[in-house]
Amino acid sequence: MADPSSYRPEPGQIPDSPGVYKFRDEHRRVIYVGKAKSLRQRLASYFQDLAGLHPRTATMVTTAASVEWTVVSTEVEALQLEYSWIKEFDPRFNVKYRDDKSYPSLAVTMNEDYPRVQVMRGPKKKGVRYFGPYGHAWAIRETVDLMLRVFPVRTCSAGVFKRSAQIGRPCLLGYIGKCSAPCVGRVTPEEHRELAEDFCDFMAGRTGTYLTRLEQQMHEAAEEMEYEKAARLRDDIGALRRAMEKNAVVLADATDADLFAVAEDELEAAVQIFHVRGGRVRGQRGWVTDKVEAVDTAGLVEHALQQLYGEEKGEAVPKEVLVPALPEDTPALSQWLAERRGSQVSLRIPQRGDKKALMETVHRNAQQSLALHKTKRAADLTTRSRALEEIAEALELDGAPLRIECFDISHLQGDDVVASMVVFEDGLARKGEYRRFQIKSFEGQDDVRSMHEVVSRRFRRYLQEKLKTGEWSPEDAAGAPGVVGGEVDQDAAEDDGRPKRFAYPPQLVVVDGGQPQVAAAKRALEELGIDDVAVCGLAKRLEEVWLPGEDDPVVLPRSSEGLYLLQRVRDEAHRFAIQYQRNKRGKRLKAGPLDEVPGLGESRRLALIKHFGSVKKLRQATIDQICEVPGIGRKTAETVAVALAQAVPAGPAVNTATGEIIEDETPASAGAASDRGTEQ
Repeated sequence: MADPSSYRPEPGQIPDSPGVYKFRDEHRRVIYVGKAKSLRQRLASYFQDLAGLHPRTATMVTTAASVEWTVVSTEVEALQLEYSWIKEFDPRFNVKYRDDKSYPSLAVTMNEDYPRVQVMRGPKKKGVRYFGPYGHAWAIRETVDLMLRVFPVRTCSAGVFKRSAQIGRPCLLGYIGKCSAPCVGRVTPEEHRELAEDFCDFMAGRTGTYLTRLEQQMHEAAEEMEYEKAARLRDDIGALRRAMEKNAVVLADATDADLFAVAEDELEAAVQIFHVRGGRVRGQRGWVTDKVEAVDTAGLVEHALQQLYGEEKGEAVPKEVLVPALPEDTPALSQWLAERRGSQVSLRIPQRGDKKALMETVHRNAQQSLALHKTKRAADLTTRSRALEEIAEALELDGAPLRIECFDISHLQGDDVVASMVVFEDGLARKGEYRRFQIKSFEGQDDVRSMHEVVSRRFRRYLQEKLKTGEWSPEDAAGAPGVVGGEVDQDAAEDDGRPKRFAYPPQLVVVDGGQPQVAAAKRALEELGIDDVAVCGLAKRLEEVWLPGEDDPVVLPRSSEGLYLLQRVRDEAHRFAIQYQRNKRGKRLKAGPLDEVPGLGESRRLALIKHFGSVKKLRQATIDQICEVPGIGRKTAETVAVALAQAVPAGPAVNTATGEIIEDETPASAGAASDRGTEQ
């Protein structure tokens, strides 16, 4: 725990101007990012008596070891820079919202030649029009099914579209009138794009003009006694009205607005957002967050606005944003929203009428979301805490192993030997911390030796990080084999505040195996001088827990939550290792002689195969003929010729039905398949 006075800036050193500041810990990791109208006043508030600070703020300043700042010209620039830094550094003491579910949206892929209507989740893509998000995917599909009668836009996948174009026959939707069948040329690309644009206009709320036009066309058809056309238009109007009824009118003045509501307690907060377009609720989403910093409702609203609109532009930012409390820098935030929209944005608290009533509904949803989250998390936290306590007690650890790392070795009869490292923190998987290793020091099958190498490499990297940050002296490093000298890459990671790949040590290392693997892992730690990390192994056959130097295993009860957690960790490491090993083996099997040519990328490999037709013909070509391929110089041509001459061609493929030899003329992918004979 650091003393804030040890890194407090000198009086008068901090400028009295707007800016953004970063607190870093002793490892130079950014742990908090904030902004201020006056950097001098804001930073001075952190260096008062700890007893007067909020407990979370006191924890942050005692964890930090330094503070730095960047001066900007306006508060809007400070807001944008704060958002960018929070996204880049992911500081542990900043409020970070997480979706309580992945909400689906209705998407129209306007970036394709033939736009497609589909349900999409996840990050937004450039050139795609989004509507929503919706609470359920089935609600989107029901709406789309009604609207396809009027706007028969393509909904099929790329594979189905390509297949229909090849056979010259549309899919079922084309026959029943719910697709205009651009795959077989029933409409031109321009006509289909116009249909997609009309679909987007209707979904965006511009419904009145379109319905009026359809009604006028219906009456004209009836007057001209085209009763079938009039009946079809009547049914189209009915389908569109039913689609509109699925989103009830909540604001009579056809308002475009987003409504934010916050429900919070001392530890957590839930944010609910209703997206209202054309007076109708078009979408809803919710976030839940831990209050890791001292923040009030206005601060939570500001963070939510940054997260929701930080990557949005144009009409994705509504004309009106209704919130339960105005942030401290409301004018700057309004200007920032206006810049993202391209026009004025109103940020205010609803005081009366329909908007206030709707805000109360949103607030009730936020309260229910927080209550449901706390109910789920309470049970989950209790189980995970009990599991960690049982592991600590069974292994006689000083405390609960809050960070567990598990290693597993995978190979196929001694080939493609790889290893995996998975990380669990507080009993939950941290997939962003997973790592994969290739065994480099030897060839063949030796799980014990492989385990020793992998654990050594992982903790050697950890010691390198300590050496760079000054936590570990060069004198200590001199006693650890492989840590200094050629192994240390001083430029491998700069002290830029981003989380390092191997910077955090675990409290417990779990290996998949018994006594030999445990002994190898322990020996690797001892060779590096690490004595504060516990080691155990979990054997698959009887699920026994093995400790270093013990002749008998620790047997946990089958109903033990601790054993269940260890099994989950071990199984996850096994899954991750198997996946990597299979991918590596698959790439090796698909590799051809051209893949081994240094400096020959995929584009030039494809150009060679396209020019000659097969690897066999390429092998027969002269250097001058290879030089005729665009992008291939004489030096590269010589390298290709040498590589193909050294490669041993596979035996000829044989037709098993007739017994005849099949000539190798197949233009294989990058030259791989044509030299593999019958192997596919």
